[in-house]
Amino acid sequence: MSHVMNTYGRQALGFVRGEGAWLWDADGKRYLDGLAGIAVNGLGHAHPRLVKAIADQAARLIHVSNIYQVPEQEALATRLTELSGMQNVFFCNSGAEANEAAIKVARLYGHQRGVQSPAVIVMERAWHGRTLGTLAATGSVKAAAGFGPVMPGFIRVPYNDLAAIQRVAAEHANVVAVLLEPVQGEGGIRVADIEYQQQLHALCRKQEWLYMVDEVQCGIGRTGTWFAFQHTGVLPDVMSLAKGLGSGVPIGACVCAGVAADVFKPGNHGTTFGGGPLVSVAALTTLDVMAEDRLLERASVLGQRLRDGLAAGLAGVSGVVEIRGQGLMIGIELDRPCGVLVAQAIADGLLINVTQDSVVRLLPPLILSDAQADQIVAQLVPLIRSFLAA
Repeated sequence: MSHVMNTYGRQALGFVRGEGAWLWDADGKRYLDGLAGIAVNGLGHAHPRLVKAIADQAARLIHVSNIYQVPEQEALATRLTELSGMQNVFFCNSGAEANEAAIKVARLYGHQRGVQSPAVIVMERAWHGRTLGTLAATGSVKAAAGFGPVMPGFIRVPYNDLAAIQRVAAEHANVVAVLLEPVQGEGGIRVADIEYQQQLHALCRKQEWLYMVDEVQCGIGRTGTWFAFQHTGVLPDVMSLAKGLGSGVPIGACVCAGVAADVFKPGNHGTTFGGGPLVSVAALTTLDVMAEDRLLERASVLGQRLRDGLAAGLAGVSGVVEIRGQGLMIGIELDRPCGVLVAQAIADGLLINVTQDSVVRLLPPLILSDAQADQIVAQLVPLIRSFLAA
């Protein structure tokens, strides 16, 4: 009998070791990882440079309080601001915490401008976390069920719909920010149009709103640039990061620029573990390896290879609605619920995920080889074809 709280619909499968894009269970069966811990293990499993960096740092110093200076944290903040063009960083432990920090920045920004009940515009199908604040921002009735009353202060609009946000601007004087995922992950791998993002940024400037991007899943090279907003040529005021930043070591970050960078003062926010020496070194090593091994370019090339292979293999198949994505965030939308494909893929030695009930989601490691990308296509296409033909 398990004494782990029953909060996950787990597969009857566990892993004992990993190497690169492969995982092994206790029976020695090998699985090709098409999910990377849900966009976390960008460097794959047991990357030798990451393993050594973590071990070496653990032998020196794991944790000190944030009431002291943390050189590794300061180095990581410098690196993230250099890569993003933004100004400063608050470190935490997860994507939900990073988004909580972003929401607090927006609310304090509003109060500092005399807005008594500041509101943030959020999107349908958005996913920002499961804390009470981020749950209110998240566009999932299922996830919020039973946890009401939902925290107020959010106005929800359709994704990728500028006119809807313009209507809100005309009707609500208390809006202080917009929170957008440039690519919705849990929402079904939906990519916001570049022109939409540029026009939304311009609207935020006109309205004096904060333009905030949630890059917890799509950031850190996954779309082919360091950050997904860099496809647009506009700079956000706030960006949340997590998942791929530490390659499996828990770390989140709220990165700010412009007026947002000066909102927090001592006492406004804090955390015990955020940005400690160990996790900061893991993140710095992740960024070093990604740059030196040109993994951003690989993400673009491999993503196109996977999408082209899937499109060719599923061409003309009735029931395939769309194959979409950016970089190594790929969604295959079917016309019916397809959760059974997860177990079928496991039986075939492939790890995938299904989100929004009918979207097969692929988030493989950035270190994936061409042959492994082709293997994902070769294994997944017959499974989808067979499922749709049943």
